[in-house]
Amino acid sequence: MKGQKKQTTPGAEMPEIGKISPEIFTEVIFPRLGAKSKDIIVGPQHGVDVGIVQIGDKAVSFTTDPVFIVPQYGWERAAWFAIHIILSDSVTSGLKPKYLSIDLNLPMDMTKEQLLIMWDTIHKECERLGVTVITGHTARYENCNYPMVGGATIIGVGELDEYVTPRLAKAGDKIIISKGPAIEASGIFATMFPALLEKKFGKTFSKKAQKLFYKMSVVEDAMTAVKVGVRENGITSMHDATECGIWGGLYEVAQAAGLGVRIVKEDIVVEECVPEICDYFGIDSYASISEGTLIASCRPQKAEAVVKALAKKSIKSSVVGELVEAKNGMILVENGKEKKLKHPIVDPFWRAFYDAVGKTTV
Repeated sequence: MKGQKKQTTPGAEMPEIGKISPEIFTEVIFPRLGAKSKDIIVGPQHGVDVGIVQIGDKAVSFTTDPVFIVPQYGWERAAWFAIHIILSDSVTSGLKPKYLSIDLNLPMDMTKEQLLIMWDTIHKECERLGVTVITGHTARYENCNYPMVGGATIIGVGELDEYVTPRLAKAGDKIIISKGPAIEASGIFATMFPALLEKKFGKTFSKKAQKLFYKMSVVEDAMTAVKVGVRENGITSMHDATECGIWGGLYEVAQAAGLGVRIVKEDIVVEECVPEICDYFGIDSYASISEGTLIASCRPQKAEAVVKALAKKSIKSSVVGELVEAKNGMILVENGKEKKLKHPIVDPFWRAFYDAVGKTTV
């Protein structure tokens, strides 16, 4: 929301909306992580969605997110998206998601029928993907409201040589991006404002744009990519381009890897309808929230095999650049000219979304 930013510790400010900045994470969160443990393989890092620990001879991943339910999507779509938000982070570890722990703090006006639709959808999607619900908490409380109606943790399990993380990436690894920019931003706009898009671009366009909603997941992307191979045989890291989109995601991957990156903008695939939607709502598609866009680093010899494997699943992707030595920095090539790749910090989607809501409810 607009207004004066809250001051925390010297040198950093809280963002107006969305995820905290790397500076706030470094100042406030990272120095205070409870007891130390020798079992941690991958601990908290800005730009890394999953923590991994060794339990016995297995690698076990943990990822936590809000349970994000938007009734306006329709209860089935809202629940599908809510579970895929969490699953999409989990699969970036390369490990198969196995267990779900979920806390539901439901609004007082939610009915039994609405809960049934929501929970049945989550159950069926977990069943389809082999995920078992193991524990949780469910209640209705005053002052709880949509879309944040709780939180959940997905646990993945695999062998110690199966997980991936940015620290396994090397200079020279190719960067693969699936689906392209603003998948989530465009999918949400198309779902929430179909009449606006129909008026501007026609009914056929509006209906086609609404299909972007079910592309807002990287579960199939990630699980397909790692089947080609991991580490020296393929994928070395994966990241879901959520807030701040592709530019933010690329910056975060390189930063977490301790490397730089060189990207050619024109090599990034783009889904149909996305440019028109983003232009209509006045946002930079490459800086906008893009749940469903996978950013993966891959050993050079396996990059094309990953792209082909994704194509067989009807998932668009392309090799768009590579990781480079840190001293070479973050480089974006656009129209043949090099410039510095910067983290957007504030995602433009949120303000555009709330502006559109305001205009359609006047």
